[in-house]
Amino acid sequence: MTTEQTLRNEGAVTMAESGKAAGGRTKSAATARSTASGGPATRATGSRSASRANTAGAKAKAAPAATATATALAPPPGGVHPASTYPVRPGEDAWTEEEVHELRDGLLDEVARLTNEIRYAEHEIADMLRDSGDGAGDDQADTGTKNFEREHEMALTNQTRNMLSQSERALRRLADGTYGACESCGSPIGKARLQVFPRATLCVTCKQREERR
Repeated sequence: MTTEQTLRNEGAVTMAESGKAAGGRTKSAATARSTASGGPATRATGSRSASRANTAGAKAKAAPAATATATALAPPPGGVHPASTYPVRPGEDAWTEEEVHELRDGLLDEVARLTNEIRYAEHEIADMLRDSGDGAGDDQADTGTKNFEREHEMALTNQTRNMLSQSERALRRLADGTYGACESCGSPIGKARLQVFPRATLCVTCKQREERR
């Protein structure tokens, strides 16, 4: 289609919409004059009709929400879908039920371990902060050492939090059936890769592309 034809079409659509708007304004004006000429009974009848229309409209609008709630899927038993739900790369064996449940159990153990590590590290950091406040008589070297140790511990704790977040994310993906698909391109991440690094969310190609940025 040429630019001139596109402009003509857009002009035609604009004129049609303007005509509809004008027609709507004409009808509204006619309705207003008719209502104004009527008596109190006419206005009361119109109010009752509008009320019934509003009630019907509200019920119609509420219906989709009720339907959406009724059709919501429940979480799968055991937190995983059938093994055939999760994709594999060409040439790889399909996931087995035993492998999927073993993978989930390993992620649950990892979440529990990381949670305990974070809790212990937070106590350690709190003690370091308390000691730094009490060390008014420390020399500059001691103060620098304490600051370094505290910052190092905080960095390690942040890394542990990231790992915990990734493990929890993997469990959610197992539960919603998207586990094993690359979050960037949608291709299978690879069964062998996930068995080594179950928190992986990208295939090798997308991961390498991300690291080159």
